[in-house]
Amino acid sequence: MGSPRIAIILVNWNGFDHSLKCLESLLKVNYGSFKIILIDNGSKEKEGKKLEELFPEIHLIENARNLGFTGGNNLGIKLALKEGFDQILLLNNDTVVEPNFLSKLSRFSLEHPEYGAVQPIIYSMENRRKVWSAGGKWNNLFSRAITLNTSKNSYPEKIDWVTGCAILVRTDVIKKVGLLDDSFFAYFEDVDWSLRMKKAGYSLGLCSGSIVYHEAGASSKDNSKEGTLSPRVFYLHCRNQFILIRKHSSWFNYFPSIGYHGFRFLLWIIYFLLRGRPLKANSVLNGSFAGFFVNK
Repeated sequence: MGSPRIAIILVNWNGFDHSLKCLESLLKVNYGSFKIILIDNGSKEKEGKKLEELFPEIHLIENARNLGFTGGNNLGIKLALKEGFDQILLLNNDTVVEPNFLSKLSRFSLEHPEYGAVQPIIYSMENRRKVWSAGGKWNNLFSRAITLNTSKNSYPEKIDWVTGCAILVRTDVIKKVGLLDDSFFAYFEDVDWSLRMKKAGYSLGLCSGSIVYHEAGASSKDNSKEGTLSPRVFYLHCRNQFILIRKHSSWFNYFPSIGYHGFRFLLWIIYFLLRGRPLKANSVLNGSFAGFFVNK
């Protein structure tokens, strides 16, 4: 039996320099059977076309507008499913990979068929000894998604959720659990996908031998008087946290989860008002309202 055919999906949105470095590192990957699908989410200056000129081996899909992390990746997933790939890798464009990361990740997935999805260990781009993500834990009582990022010698192989920054999924799993939930747009969609996989009977795994480096939040940085992260990030974070609670909580943890995160977001509003950042305070309020009352 030959190696699985893998589709690698990158979503670019005004991140030409990041995508360039990521693609350069992917061309050094020592895995023989993979295809890169680049989704350009309505970037300015036709960045997708520029990247295609530099890397003619990629398959480019251009969107007229920004469809978010979920919408962009779902387009790539649909194409990969149509073309019969065995495994699909979602990879943030603000990453750089080790040459053997894909072979180790794919082999790990094959050796553990109980894992519906697996992720590599992800280090910070700025400090390559600092772990950014070694998977995640899920606190069920308060519906908290906790990232394992304390540097240590070993991590559990079985984890509660996998980060969408770099996640390898078998196509048969996607056919069973479905695509990313497009209502999230960005943030917590990976947690939702992971919880759906677990409800379908799959476990989730961390392949610590596979290494990726990540510049966190590259597409979300604003650097305005409102601070480093844009108000839009806080809107989506608060909205999607409540959507996550409404989708996955039970009678046992619904009210503790609402209370915990409601109090946490209230403290954010107070903090932003005291710091003179009314746009962020308003984004937290509007995002909480939308997630709790409006969206499914």
